Amino acid sequence: MKKSSVTKSEKVARYMYLIVFLSFVIPIVYLIFRIVFYSHFPVKEDGRSIADYSLMLVQCALGVVIIHLPTLLEKRFQFELPTVLYLMYIIFLYCAIFLGEIGEFYYLVPHWDMILHGFSSIMAGAFGFIVVALLNRNNHIAMNLSPLFVALFAFCFAMTLGVLWEVYEFTFDGILGLNMQKFKTHDGMVLVGHEAIVDTMKDIIVDGIGALCASVAGYASLKKGRGWASDAIIRYTERKTAE
Repeated sequence: MKKSSVTKSEKVARYMYLIVFLSFVIPIVYLIFRIVFYSHFPVKEDGRSIADYSLMLVQCALGVVIIHLPTLLEKRFQFELPTVLYLMYIIFLYCAIFLGEIGEFYYLVPHWDMILHGFSSIMAGAFGFIVVALLNRNNHIAMNLSPLFVALFAFCFAMTLGVLWEVYEFTFDGILGLNMQKFKTHDGMVLVGHEAIVDTMKDIIVDGIGALCASVAGYASLKKGRGWASDAIIRYTERKTAE
């Protein structure tokens, strides 16, 4: 099939990708240098420990990998991710990794973690509607599914991603001695009991609220037969028909 000309939004997405990608790669070089030669720098220089640098390195390395995930999925399953959703994904990675960890927004900006979890769960919920289209390869069969079922699937899909992220944080906190689940305060005090799980539970609750919002909006779109959710499902099935 002949490729259409690149739209303005697609050009913006490409520039955003390059900026965010470099925001992960450049710090990796610096962080490796700081970790290797950590003993040569006074701790009071920026107040960060070697565990803090390790956390930032892991996050940046993860960012370099998962920033390419949409492209890999598009090639593997032959679908087109909406440009707006892709831009949301890129912006989320930049806010979560570069601003959150390197810029210390998790500590400097009140409720930064909750804002990102809410944003990401809405994004994941929206992507859940596209997954429905991928799972239903027969022409227009997706539109014969109950809108309630599709919305429920999108909600469960978004929640699953949120839980998997918490498992990832818990795992690497234990293996590398990091603090992604924020069980320690910025000054190093280890939280115990109920306080130690507050951050994780808040994240899961916010994930649920964001996923619910996306699912309700998607449900309304499918019931009306128009809007972003309906268009996302029809776009894929019509493309398969044309091919």
